[in-house]
Amino acid sequence: MKDQKPLLSVKELRVHFFERKNSGFGKPVSIPVVNGVSFDVFQGETLGLVGESGCGKTTLGRALIRLGRSVVTGKIEFEGQEISGIGNREFRALRKQIQMIFQDPFGSLNPRLTVGQMLEEVLLVHGIARGEAARKRIKELLDLVGLSREYFNRYPHEFSGGQRQRIGIARALAVNPKFIICDEPVSALDVSIQSQIINLLKDLQRDLGLTYLFIAHDLSVVEYISDRVAVMYLGKIVEIADSSELYANPRHPYTRALLSAIPNPEIGAKKERILLKGDLPGPMQIPSGCGFHPRCPEVMAECRLMEPNLKELNINSNGHKVSCLLYE
Repeated sequence: MKDQKPLLSVKELRVHFFERKNSGFGKPVSIPVVNGVSFDVFQGETLGLVGESGCGKTTLGRALIRLGRSVVTGKIEFEGQEISGIGNREFRALRKQIQMIFQDPFGSLNPRLTVGQMLEEVLLVHGIARGEAARKRIKELLDLVGLSREYFNRYPHEFSGGQRQRIGIARALAVNPKFIICDEPVSALDVSIQSQIINLLKDLQRDLGLTYLFIAHDLSVVEYISDRVAVMYLGKIVEIADSSELYANPRHPYTRALLSAIPNPEIGAKKERILLKGDLPGPMQIPSGCGFHPRCPEVMAECRLMEPNLKELNINSNGHKVSCLLYE
């Protein structure tokens, strides 16, 4: 995809939250959550984003559509247009093109509105349809996500988790977006339902030409749905490659540790597990040099002093990039 122009391009994205110490009376402290992330997403592909809880995956996804109170710097381009500096009114029009599917299929739905009212509200706010045209469009959306049209007048509490997530997907599709951020869309669902939702997302991508940023911590799910995978640690991308290449030939020690935790379904098969020392540090305790060095099984003296850059391995690596001093 090197010669293809990206649909979304992110360069040196940084996200900071501000928090007051001493019960809200102290000076605001800047908390870095995303630290200089750069990546591209190409039309029609799924870029998987993985990492431990607390690494900044969801914050990154929310920053792309300006959700949450944070300070965002860096450059974000969508279809070649820089959108990081545009005003809220201009960005509101852009929301038709960029949508999000949330992790919690119940908390993301308004419990006071029926399915029909929720979807109709989206169509009205964006000036897409009203009246009978809106009702027709809503029934088409229900068909699209595999829900009965009889659910039009039902409330969220009357549905199962999988059905609620289908409603969330229908809401995202209502405005005919090009790019959808999927924020752990199956992690709150039973395993049997997860496969149904993942296959639905793949079918919708094929039929509607959608592009996904798929955020998750389940590496098996990410391998199945993703064309490329980016691995995130402490607010930075430490490795990015084609899905098949990354799973077959992981280079960063952190990526190798994550992949070693995937269960082997074959009976009697043995797999060497790489156990990391300690826990993921907080955003206010980021180590000097390489942020992974306190837990790395292959740490060198230079890792404590030098911060590695995300670089392509070689000209024949097909875009496989790693942020590790082992390869510099």
